[in-house]
Amino acid sequence: MPFNEFFKRLLGHESGKATCTKLERTGKYKAAYKEWLNAQVYLNWTGVFYKSYHFLKANFPAPLRVEIVRDTHVRGVVFFYDPSIGATNFCYFFDLLRDRVLEQGYTLHNCDKLEIRHERYTEQIEKHLLTPPASDLPGTSLCNQLYGNVLLDYIKVNKHPGYIRFAANAYHDSYFSPALPFEELLEKVLQPDETPRP
Repeated sequence: MPFNEFFKRLLGHESGKATCTKLERTGKYKAAYKEWLNAQVYLNWTGVFYKSYHFLKANFPAPLRVEIVRDTHVRGVVFFYDPSIGATNFCYFFDLLRDRVLEQGYTLHNCDKLEIRHERYTEQIEKHLLTPPASDLPGTSLCNQLYGNVLLDYIKVNKHPGYIRFAANAYHDSYFSPALPFEELLEKVLQPDETPRP
C-alpha cells in the first residue's frame, strides 16, 4: 500500500477530496461586519462564552457549550454554535477573535478555506493562523513568543455552523520566552467586562 494511501486511511480521509483556497471576505461582508462591530452586537456572546469557559473549568453547568483544549503544547477553547446566536453572528464572532488577537501585537500569517468532500457530507474549515512579532523579549536574547502561535478554526458541515476552535500553540525551547497563560489571552480577546458604548 502506498505511503500516502496509508495515511489517508489512518486519518479517515480515504473518501474525502480536499480543496484549499485563500479565505477572502467580500466588500459587502466587510461593511456588514464593521456595522456589527460598531453596534457592539458581539456583547451578546463574548461575556457569556467567557463565563462558560470558567464555569466548565469549575465543573458547573455552562450557559453556552464550550470545550477546553488541553494538549501537550496547546491550550485553548472550542466555542460550539448555538442556534440562538445565528450563523452570521457566529461567523462575525470568528473574525472578531482574529481582530482582537491582532490587537495584541500578532500578525495574520495565513488565512485559508479548506473544503473536504466526504461520501455523505461536505466539511468547510476556515482558518486563521496568527504569529507573534519576530522580536526579543526586552532585556533578553530570547524570542518573545507571547502566548505562542494562535490558531483559529471555524468548522462547518454542509455549510451549517459547527464550532470555532481558539487555541495557542506554544514552543517549549530554550530560544523562546515562556508562553504567557492562555487564560490571559482569552480575557483580553473576549473582554468580559466591556460595557456598551453610550
